[in-house]
Amino acid sequence: MSDQPIARYLLPDDTALLENDVHIGGVSLRQLAQTYGTPLFVYDEQTLRQRARAAAASFSPGTAFASKSFLCGAMARLVVEEGLYVDVATGGELDVVLRAGIEPARIVVHGNNKLPEELDRAIALGVHRLVVDNFDEIARVRERMDSGRTLDCLVRVTPGVEAHTHEFVRTGQEDSKFGFSLASGAAEAAMNALAQIPGVRVRGVHFHIGSQIFDGGGFEEALSLIAELVRRSGAEELCVGGGLGVAYVEGERAMSIEEWAKGVRTAAERLGIDPAVRITAEPGRAIVAQAGVTLYRVGTVKDVPQRRYVAVDGGMSDNPRPVLYGSGYEAFDIAQPLSRRTQRVRIVGRHCESGDVLIDEAWLPESTGVGSVLATPVTGAYGYSMASNYNRVVRPAVVFVHEGRARVVLRRETLDDLVRLEVEPEGSSDLG
Repeated sequence: MSDQPIARYLLPDDTALLENDVHIGGVSLRQLAQTYGTPLFVYDEQTLRQRARAAAASFSPGTAFASKSFLCGAMARLVVEEGLYVDVATGGELDVVLRAGIEPARIVVHGNNKLPEELDRAIALGVHRLVVDNFDEIARVRERMDSGRTLDCLVRVTPGVEAHTHEFVRTGQEDSKFGFSLASGAAEAAMNALAQIPGVRVRGVHFHIGSQIFDGGGFEEALSLIAELVRRSGAEELCVGGGLGVAYVEGERAMSIEEWAKGVRTAAERLGIDPAVRITAEPGRAIVAQAGVTLYRVGTVKDVPQRRYVAVDGGMSDNPRPVLYGSGYEAFDIAQPLSRRTQRVRIVGRHCESGDVLIDEAWLPESTGVGSVLATPVTGAYGYSMASNYNRVVRPAVVFVHEGRARVVLRRETLDDLVRLEVEPEGSSDLG
């Protein structure tokens, strides 16, 4: 049972808890809900910028924001302004970043199955790094390179480390769809094969052991396994990927970006990795998660013998993580942020699924009910980016708040948006 007000350390940096309202970035959440409606994603720009600056300062130049965690044009521009690069994993992510005005020389391209057109575009643009994932991709790169092109690559290595996290977000073990096996010698063979392609420059190696990692030991173990390859290959760069965990619920504690970087650098030094090797990273969740909160309005309250259900106007379409991973969250009433939370409820969404549960066991003030606006903190990562139109609901708007001002960076979808891809009957063709 948690009968205390929401824990301050779960909230964005620039948060003020008032008697009957919450201000983030100097802006009233009550006013935001009235102006822009709910559900609504709210990001504190101060938190975003502070985390991005920390990553840029703690790791070497070339450190990139993992855009899959949350991407829009405004977000891409913000992280680049703070000294980061942007990593993308699909042609769609690449296109958003380019449309935001980001230079190709600030873009890192990932993907375990890059489509031919995605490879074509990355090579033609001259992106900062292409992270090569498999031997089929090496063959495709070879086909596309000519004497007039250059391409800087990293080789993605699976070091054989099983991070202590959910099995769906582990990526460093041998049994993975990502990367070249270190133990089998495939990683070194890949580096040698790439080096034989005219115009390709193998800059170093990359690994990623998983997501939502609290224990730095996994990174140290991966470094110990990969150090010899780094030395033997003469790598200029070693990217440790991302995956740094964040606290989602009371009682959880996570390393800061600075602590993570210090631990990685200390381990690299102890393992004898040349200090001249650039150590880069790809944080995503650690930059955006705590910066964001989601606002919902309560529509119905239902009591059954086992519990009380509180249904809100969003759900698994705007935050699928509880359904996918069993992820936990907290909630609070924005009109009573300092009140004791003594009412035990299950917060559910409005979708036609029994599994549409946002918080299995949440605690709210006794007077919270129909019409109340709830906030779920630490929803800045993998909420909007994994959102869907299930049940044909529209995706929420996203606002950035800073120094008393709010700006919409992604507008709320409309019903017209939902039918924009429909093709009228007369537009059909007979392919028989």
